[in-house]
Amino acid sequence: MGSNFSFFQGKWDVLANLGETAEKNVYHDPQTTVMKLRLFAETIARFILASENIREVYGTSQVERINTLRREGLLENELIDIFETLRRKGNLAMHEAGYGKTEEAKALLQLTFRLSNWFMEVYGDWDFQPQEYKEPQEQMVLDTRKLQQEFVEKEKQLDENVEAILQQADLEQEDVKTKRKNRSKNFIRLNQLTEPETRIIIDEKLRLAGWEADTNVLNHHKNGTLPRKNRNMAIAEWKVEGGRVDYALFIGLRLVGLIEAKAKKKTIPSALDSQTKVYAKNVKVIGNETLLPPIKDYKVPFLYATNGRPYLKQLQEESGIWFWDARKPTKHARPLEGWHSPDDLQLLLSQEDQGANQKLKEEDITKFGLRQYQQNAVLSAEAALIEGTRRMLIAMATGTGKTRTAIALMYRLIKTKKCRRILFLVDRNSLGKQTEDALKDTKIEGLSFADIYDVKSLEDITPEVATKVQIATVQGMVRRLFYSNDETMPSVGQYDFIIVDEAHRGYTSDQEMSEEELEFRDQDDYISQYRRVIDYFDAACLGLTATPALHTTDIFCMPIFKYSYSEAVLDGFLVDHEPPYLFKTELSQMGITLEKDEEVEVFDVEEGEVILEKMEDTIHFEVEQFNKRVITEPFNKAVLNKLVDYIDPRSKEKTLIFAATDQHADLIVRLLKEAFKQRGDEVEDDAIMKITGYIYKPLEAIKRLKNERLPNVVVTVDLLTTGIDVPAITNIVFLRRIQSRILYDQMLGRATRLCPDIGKSHFNIYDAVGIYDKLQKYTEMKPVVKRKNIAIGDLYNSLTRSTTEEESSFYRDQLVAKLQRRKQKLNEEGKQKFEELSKGKSVDEWVKEVQSYSPEIAKQHNVLFEYIETYRVRGEKRYISNKEDKVTEIIRGYGEGNKRPEDYLDGFVQYIQENINEIPALQIVCTRPKNLTKKDLRELITILETKGYKQSHLQTAWKQTKNEEIAADIISFIRQAALGEALVSHDFRIKHAMQKVFSLHDWTPRQKKWLERIEKQLLQFPILAPTSQDAFSEEPFLSQGGYKMLKREFGDNIDRVVNTINDNLYIS
Repeated sequence: MGSNFSFFQGKWDVLANLGETAEKNVYHDPQTTVMKLRLFAETIARFILASENIREVYGTSQVERINTLRREGLLENELIDIFETLRRKGNLAMHEAGYGKTEEAKALLQLTFRLSNWFMEVYGDWDFQPQEYKEPQEQMVLDTRKLQQEFVEKEKQLDENVEAILQQADLEQEDVKTKRKNRSKNFIRLNQLTEPETRIIIDEKLRLAGWEADTNVLNHHKNGTLPRKNRNMAIAEWKVEGGRVDYALFIGLRLVGLIEAKAKKKTIPSALDSQTKVYAKNVKVIGNETLLPPIKDYKVPFLYATNGRPYLKQLQEESGIWFWDARKPTKHARPLEGWHSPDDLQLLLSQEDQGANQKLKEEDITKFGLRQYQQNAVLSAEAALIEGTRRMLIAMATGTGKTRTAIALMYRLIKTKKCRRILFLVDRNSLGKQTEDALKDTKIEGLSFADIYDVKSLEDITPEVATKVQIATVQGMVRRLFYSNDETMPSVGQYDFIIVDEAHRGYTSDQEMSEEELEFRDQDDYISQYRRVIDYFDAACLGLTATPALHTTDIFCMPIFKYSYSEAVLDGFLVDHEPPYLFKTELSQMGITLEKDEEVEVFDVEEGEVILEKMEDTIHFEVEQFNKRVITEPFNKAVLNKLVDYIDPRSKEKTLIFAATDQHADLIVRLLKEAFKQRGDEVEDDAIMKITGYIYKPLEAIKRLKNERLPNVVVTVDLLTTGIDVPAITNIVFLRRIQSRILYDQMLGRATRLCPDIGKSHFNIYDAVGIYDKLQKYTEMKPVVKRKNIAIGDLYNSLTRSTTEEESSFYRDQLVAKLQRRKQKLNEEGKQKFEELSKGKSVDEWVKEVQSYSPEIAKQHNVLFEYIETYRVRGEKRYISNKEDKVTEIIRGYGEGNKRPEDYLDGFVQYIQENINEIPALQIVCTRPKNLTKKDLRELITILETKGYKQSHLQTAWKQTKNEEIAADIISFIRQAALGEALVSHDFRIKHAMQKVFSLHDWTPRQKKWLERIEKQLLQFPILAPTSQDAFSEEPFLSQGGYKMLKREFGDNIDRVVNTINDNLYIS
């Protein structure tokens, strides 16, 4: 009979030769077969990369090729599995003498044939008709010398063949790639793996997880295989009453798990319920194995089902590995992306959940010195874990101690053995180092966390047995899991709890990136990198953020605990900002216009040089494009020359300036030094510097910013937007417009921390680009960032697969919005090319038509969608404008529609008077202030802030309007607006009320100390509570004995104290 691989003859002779050689050796020399199939897979991978116009460097390994194919999204996961299996099996055959059994070689041969059919359909010949596989026949006489000689000749021509394919790919139309992807997906859909093929892939993945697995060798039914001491074995076809389970997992002689492997088209949870669970009840001792104590009727604790298909969230019932722990009958089965290792199962067996839960409840939380809200956050996370919650989110304002809270949580979970190993994920090395330092510095009962438990830092690749916490960057973990050249990778059970710091950064859309980056991300790039990691591990996961976004709650669900910026300011743990200083210039108001035929300087970013160009058309730039698309030194100079009047470079305060690009940051540093010099200020050169990822050793520069006096004016782009704690930052300057509310909140968060050492009472915002007016109307913590980096192609695919009009409308609207944005990128050449593809239709006309496309019509225009998605403007250029500029005015920002502080105060009075009967808490403040609770006041403040009314802004507006400075609190402002009461300072009100208390009685020294504590708290927060029991049953009094302690000190007088305060606090 002819070879199964004869269809390769002609253009792909080398593949035909390798395939036939592998076939001929399958019975006589299976080791040679496996080695030839490895070489076959390497060659076909080279052809695929060349066909995609990807040139590999000399010495590229097969694992690097596979990683490239995966990274570029060129292969479905099922094909990646085939490549990986052939690579690993081939490596074993290359390095182990006598390796290989005929049965395994035959299964690998069939896998390779399937890969060959796919290659021909996708990359070979689109008219190719898939062939039927024929079982190779054993030959009595085997002579492969001719084939070997042919291979030597073909191999010499291989590099030439690859080069020819590369040249052809360079001329290929974009729509060919789209067609290839569609053909590939269709092939996978129509072609299912056979059971032997599925088993060989499962065997390989089990081996990768640390099990001895070989369906043909370690097989109880065929070979009578039994478990052995000190070996971790996956024995195939294990006998149970009424049948045979596909695999039995043994750690030594202990039977710890069962696996049922089904055909690919089968749903997995049903197999787990109908077979694996039944087999677990029907297990019996048949040799020297040991059964663990039964759990109800189950004699095996860990039960699995799979169909060999890589895990896909969209098809989770039909993919992945489904796992159920029979020891926890109320917890449902869940999908995994990989197999537990023997060590994972050992550790799972060592855990005793009920005892750990009880210890957690009994563990003293007060010894960490946490604030009350931090304690509540820790307890919320623990309660969710005990309930079995797998995804959690805690939202705490920047500067409120998320890291300290996380450390307390980790200590408690590890000490009580609720968790055995925790992964702490960050997205930047600087944040990882900050966490590492915090673990060393945080003392618990006299010792640091790092002294008590083994902590692995960013430099450590893998944890040791004793490791309890590992810090890693998400980028490093993604490389380790999905693109590693190493044969070893973390098992799915390596960690049982993951903490994701700055979890809002799970998507790149809340970072300031170029439009090109936002639009052209492969699916594996725009899907949250955090999600890839946390989905891989079989672990509960907690996200920490100050600014939860839509994508954050998609991953972690809604927050289980919140502590907002407003609450932290009210409680005195953060400082507020005053109304921002808004710098208005002639150019920022009018924009910059470059007229047609005008000769302008253009900075070519790619070449790094300035060239002179004549404008083909008139272009207008608004302020949000300043310093990005148009470089304007006069604008920056005008703003900075005024800014130096507000910032003292010799003070202990620090200033953070946000620039648009790295080059813009350099420009600001130069102009700012010149401005201070022109003003007559003597400024040390080290006082002003740029800190971006492009400078030498940026982490050391951040350290100096945090710990040393200089620098005290720093210009950055993205590096200091998140997670860097420098309490002395008092001034935030915006010379860059952003669109993301999340990033804006994070930027402001750099200045919210308390800093008593420099007498910091508030922070200042200086805005030259209109960012405050643009973003202030959104409430704090509102998730406004949408998934703007979902590719056009993915929305198109979703539209074409829609089954209802509602679904079609949803994806069509998103697609049209994306196209409207993307079409702006097309230059004249791009528009002309589009019209060629669309047969004369302009891109504007086409986008309008898309608004009425049905899924069927959309499919007919896939080439146009692909073109728009993959279109790129070559050579980014920034225009240079030297048009003169000057600052026309500097005003305080009171929000939209409030040009004067009087407008702001009038608007506040109007709002209060119109809503006094609509908002319950507002009515209480005006009519029964003694009944006001802290909860009422917090809710009222939140409502007012959503309308733009803040205590600090009201104080500043009052000062500017009335020319008198009165530090009144929000309650006083409300009562003044509603009732016309005279406005008095907060301190005066408190001292007046407390004077009444002090005169009630001849208090003892101990009682006076308590009254002074009460006065101090009132100066911090303007009310107590309606009753004494409520007032003293929370912090700061609770940790000092609370209501019982004050009742003992004051007796019945404690009620008189609280009533007197409430009666006198808010009276005219």
